[in-house]
Formats: sequence, C-alpha cells, structure tokens
Amino acid sequence: MQLRNLVLLAAAASVDAAATLRFSCSQLVVERLDPLVNPGENPSPHLHQVVGGNAFNVSMDPKVHDLPTTATCTSCTPIEDFSNYWTAVLFFKARNGTLHRVNTFGNELGFTGANGGQTVYYLTSGKATAFKPGFRMTVGDPNIRTAEELNRRYKYMDFTCLASSMTRGGQTTYFPKQPCAAGIMVSIRFPTCWDGVNVDSPDHQSHVAYPNGNACPSTHPVTIPQVFYETYWDTRPFNNKAEWPADGSQPFVWSFGDQTGYGIHGDYVFGWKGDALQRALDANCNSDLFANKINCPTLQVQTLEQANKCVKPKTVTENLDGWLTELPGGMPIS
Repeated sequence: MQLRNLVLLAAAASVDAAATLRFSCSQLVVERLDPLVNPGENPSPHLHQVVGGNAFNVSMDPKVHDLPTTATCTSCTPIEDFSNYWTAVLFFKARNGTLHRVNTFGNELGFTGANGGQTVYYLTSGKATAFKPGFRMTVGDPNIRTAEELNRRYKYMDFTCLASSMTRGGQTTYFPKQPCAAGIMVSIRFPTCWDGVNVDSPDHQSHVAYPNGNACPSTHPVTIPQVFYETYWDTRPFNNKAEWPADGSQPFVWSFGDQTGYGIHGDYVFGWKGDALQRALDANCNSDLFANKINCPTLQVQTLEQANKCVKPKTVTENLDGWLTELPGGMPIS
C-alpha cells in the first residue's frame, strides 16, 4: 500500500475510533519466562520478547506484585504505563538446519530510534472502560497449526511482508513465503469485550470475548479498549534464498516450534498507574500514525532514548545469539 492509501487509512481510523492511542515500547528483555502461562517456572518452555515495565518477573502474582508501584522504569514512551506486553520470538532456520534468532527493530513510521520492541495501540470506537488492577489476558494458541482453527477461534492476527516501511495490506495468517525486503510485521489484536467481573480466568482468555458485530455479547457486556501490537522483525539479513530450505519452503519458525505461523499469540498484563489509561480514553486521544507524536496531553511521555534505557537483566542463563543447533529449551519444530 502506498503512502496515499496509508494516509486514507489513518484518516479513517481517526474518524471511526474515539481513541487511537499509539506509542513505542523498546525491548525490555528477551528470555524464557512466561508468568501468565507458566507462573513460577524458571525457565519457561519457550522464548519471549518482552516490553514495558521492569517489574516483569517469573510469577507476577497480582496479589503481591503491583506493577505501577514495583517497577522503577518503563520501556514504553508513556511513563505512567508499566504494563508488560510480550510475544514469542522469531527464528530463521537455515538450509543446514541451524537456527538464528531474528531481532526486532523500531517501527520506521516514527519510532526508528527505538531499540527494537514493538508498537502498542489502544483503540476504541466509543466509550470504553480501562482495565482494572491485576487484569491480564492472552490471545491465540501456540498449538494451532491450521488456518481453519485459527480463523475459527481468533481474529485480527496476521503477518505483513514489508516491501517498504509504508507497506500495508496483503496480510496473511501464515509466514510469508517469499523474502520481504523491509522485514516482516506481525500484528496481534486482543478481544474488546469483558465479563465485567474477572481480571483473569484459568485459560487467560474466557473473561474476554469478541463483539457480535458492533455490540458486546451479554456474557461479556463491558467494552474495553482493543490492545494491538505491531512487532517488526528484521528478517532482512536472511533474504538470501540460497540459505533457505532446499525444497523452497519458507524458513522462519516461532520459538515454540511452529513453522506455519498459525500458532501466533500474545500476552498482556495491565500496569498503568492510577487512572492514566482511563484519562487517555476519555480524552479521545488520537496519536499520529506516522510520527512519534502521541497527541495526548493528559499523559506524561519520555523520549525514545529514555525508553531505550529501561532494560531488565536476564534471569535465565542460556545462549541466544549466533547459530544454534536447536531452539532454546529444545522445543521441537512442527
């Protein structure tokens, strides 16, 4: 999609959404911890890339671990956002079977100076209720390996093969099958309806739901903002097809062993300070979609350079760099 069409898309977003909050979150840490799905396990089964507040840890029990009061910095530009946002990590599998971790890079539409991480959005189409302390959720399922199951259970999770930083459109629910000149963008959107009672559920998903058309179902009547991640993966160093599998198949695999892409998933733990997120939603803040301009006077922000300084030391000691003979944790590829 060329610049003109992207401008039209931005205009449509500002018309249709009461709030379009967009900002950068630099890389906080890359390690095998997952306090939602595998609380207390050190290490967890597969590798994640994490952004947000530096209170991220192995358990994050909301009864004893309040993010806004525990964190001392955030890798996101709004300084009142100590939430944590994380996804699996992308790997390149070479023709000889060895694997190399793919790095993230800053969104070139305004966030080039970010040290990797991802772009985070909070979107609404009207009045929405901010999340409550302790709220957390996941979307997607790492066990999915077919388009049919992914499309039946989830919405709005896809891959964009970037011809340039301006590319929008041509999304797929599977890994791109050809080299992508400007990298691969992965988009993950969470449901927008909440049951109004539970800040979590045993599967971390049942307390939220997708709307029926424009209305939330009676089981989940409370409208919440749509949390949306864009992660830019720097696949450019791996565009030489002579290094791709000999059978011509695409070479990328998620850190949990998925080489189809259908197991795409994301995790979210709310950690905004006080009423900061509700203020931003009520103010109908509409961020610039092309620049580092959050356009939300009610929020305090820091520079990308300041956000880059918030990092968390790894608690899991293992080699994640260079060419590996297996995925971290020995995850089988399927």
